[in-house]
Amino acid sequence: MTTAQTTPAAPQSAPDAAPKKTIIQTLTGRVVSDKMDKTVTVLVERRVKHPLYGKVVTKSHKYHAHDENNEFKEGDLVEIEACRKLAKTKAYRVTRLIEKAKVI
Repeated sequence: MTTAQTTPAAPQSAPDAAPKKTIIQTLTGRVVSDKMDKTVTVLVERRVKHPLYGKVVTKSHKYHAHDENNEFKEGDLVEIEACRKLAKTKAYRVTRLIEKAKVI
């Protein structure tokens, strides 16, 4: 009778893992409300072609975005990016100002 000896398996060397690329959703829109504290409402408009009739239709959606220093005002054109949920309705963060509101 022979006894089988077990040897611990050699640790597997991990393949060279390339850094994972994350794609961050960014949207561009106009600030329509800045009445909340540290939050702005951004209206994002997009133009889509109707699938059957071919007419170009403007669709819009409002997003609540985090504005830490209350620096963005109504009428500003801003870029927002998706982030973790910051409040019940707030899951975007304002990243940069594209165009300041025109004063009449």
